[in-house]
Amino acid sequence: MSKTYQVVGIGNSIVDVLSHVEDAFLTENGIEKGVMTLIDLERAAAIYAITGPSTEISGGSAANTIAGIAQLGLRTAYVGKVKDDQLGAIFAHDMRAQGAGYEVPLAPADHEAETGRCMVMVSPDGERSMNTYLGVSEFLTADDIDEAMMADAEWIYLEGYRFDGPESHAAFAKAIAACKGGGGRVSLTLSDPFCVERHRDAFREMIKDHVDLLFCNEHELRAMYQDDDLSVVLRLAAQEVDTVACTVGPKGAYIWRDGKETHAPADKVQIVDATGAGDLFASGFFYGELNGYDTLTTGRMGCVAAGEIISHIGARPETDLKSLFAKHDLL
Repeated sequence: MSKTYQVVGIGNSIVDVLSHVEDAFLTENGIEKGVMTLIDLERAAAIYAITGPSTEISGGSAANTIAGIAQLGLRTAYVGKVKDDQLGAIFAHDMRAQGAGYEVPLAPADHEAETGRCMVMVSPDGERSMNTYLGVSEFLTADDIDEAMMADAEWIYLEGYRFDGPESHAAFAKAIAACKGGGGRVSLTLSDPFCVERHRDAFREMIKDHVDLLFCNEHELRAMYQDDDLSVVLRLAAQEVDTVACTVGPKGAYIWRDGKETHAPADKVQIVDATGAGDLFASGFFYGELNGYDTLTTGRMGCVAAGEIISHIGARPETDLKSLFAKHDLL
């Protein structure tokens, strides 16, 4: 009998506030280009005050992936904390509107933290610099993990960013145990090179002991295995996990499984906003994986989904992904 959920994601619940800025703006305001920096509420308010016109879109890395999977018609749910406030209501509505299950208890309105938000500054070259206030998302605990849901999932998808929380490791451990106990499989996205630096040992232990599918980009994988040679770190990762899906920007992705490497090329796309490229790569990859497509096709689906996201502002699809797969003769 098939499980209720094909993929359940666990991660940060964030509302993205996207703005176009010049590189000089980043320099003048001490914002590091191309990386995610954690900030407090005061800093988030200060940055918001000095940026120009912005677009507010529900985000969060794993949430973006789950939204993409839901758009593709797969059975999904998401676990991430928001507050009983305006942004929290927006986030919950957006997830459900995409077709994903979202039943996580809201943090009370009197909680000292607010719903998380990410100030995403998009440079002229499409690179994004993220300043993230995690808010109540940081306070995800093991109590928020529904063991029955995890056991009823074919896959769980764990967001590396969520390791930046006092009780998140326990929450992940509970989810992994329940999923594996129900015969499911575990995937992890490394999220960011600095995230890897903060949690390398914990990630490494999880990868070796529990992870069946590892999502990463080349910078994250180099940080994890501490070698600049991509071919070396791909082989090292492949020794520890069944499948490694590593994106390499405009070159596409390399997938290692069963001792073999497959290169999935990416089409040339005009980059408007690189936010969410890796997130939607995972969406497309899961669609191929869960529908029994071969490794090359599965990787190409990931690249096509990523290409759709970087062609516009925001990390939620604006074009039907299945129609894009069909256009690329992938279905």
